[in-house]
Amino acid sequence: MAEYQTIRSAGVGARSAQIDAGLKAHMNKVYGLMSVAMALTGLVAWAVGTAPALLPIFRDPVTMQPNILGWVIMFAPLGMVFLFGGMINRMSAAAAQTFFYVFAAVMGLSISWIFAVFTGVSIAQTFFATAGAFAACSLYGYTTKKDLSGWGSFLLIGVVGLIIVSIINIFVGSPAIAFAISAIGVLLFAALTAYDTQNIKTTYLQHAHYGDQEWLDKSAIMGALSLYINFINMFMFLLQFLGNRE
Repeated sequence: MAEYQTIRSAGVGARSAQIDAGLKAHMNKVYGLMSVAMALTGLVAWAVGTAPALLPIFRDPVTMQPNILGWVIMFAPLGMVFLFGGMINRMSAAAAQTFFYVFAAVMGLSISWIFAVFTGVSIAQTFFATAGAFAACSLYGYTTKKDLSGWGSFLLIGVVGLIIVSIINIFVGSPAIAFAISAIGVLLFAALTAYDTQNIKTTYLQHAHYGDQEWLDKSAIMGALSLYINFINMFMFLLQFLGNRE
């Protein structure tokens, strides 16, 4: 009996170690996909934002107000997120990854104007500040024993409300509202980073034993997309505080 218990414990320990190794690989893939998408976004944004012949295609070169195409590009990433969520179950992992990178490139187009408005130094400083805050929030979400799942509904309502108020303020143009949006946005997406990180970890642990690699690959892409969106939003909101204008 004791020998059986020893063998059983060894088996459980081996499975646990295998899951731990798989989780580490899964999270590394999530962060890797996100990093590639971030690099692609930055490259596209810099290439368009610093090119006098390209940026005017989307925005007035003097006022930086978007033209018709600029409005389309501005809201295209939001539409692509909803499209991606509805299509991913019918897509292969390779197609989903390609879609993710196309989305990252379009996001680069939509934020390219920052290189014409803010100094390069302040953009770099804000990026590194965002990276530090993001890493801290993601680490908290990964390591905390506290169940963050109850945050989901509250955070979703917060995002929807923030989007609505942001759209309204495009036409109102209130500096006070813009400041409040930026402050709330930073806190909201910081919390979402912790929540999404824990959700990615939990989802993997719940499904790893099924051995469906295709599903796990698409799960990693969706996780990378969630964290990528959080990072971009934190960066853009922080830029309103830390960015020095040209």
